Amino acid sequence: MRVRNGLLQALHAFKALDSRISVNELIAFLYAAENEGLTVQDLAHVARLTQSTASRSLRALGPQGSEWSQPPALGLLEAFLNPDDGRSHVIHLSPAGRDLRDQLDEIIRQSATISPQRVVRAA
Repeated sequence: MRVRNGLLQALHAFKALDSRISVNELIAFLYAAENEGLTVQDLAHVARLTQSTASRSLRALGPQGSEWSQPPALGLLEAFLNPDDGRSHVIHLSPAGRDLRDQLDEIIRQSATISPQRVVRAA
């Protein structure tokens, strides 16, 4: 059996945090990791999600105990009032989110391709 490729390893890293994590939450985290300071509206636009789906996905990645977050509240992101308008939130990675981003970067650096291996059969 071959080793996992980078994509599979990354998915397992997310699932290890909480088995309930959704694809939309994965997408939200990856966009936030590449674009710290984005707003919910920004995420909805670039990820092609509705604003309510983008908001729910980001909130699921927020810190436990925060009024802004919702379950599973994985603690990967933090939301701050937007200094430009005071009504929306800007999203930044938490220390745990930065750790996960760094782990994913390492997985990508060491990744194997998805292409199938040739199977040799005995004659």
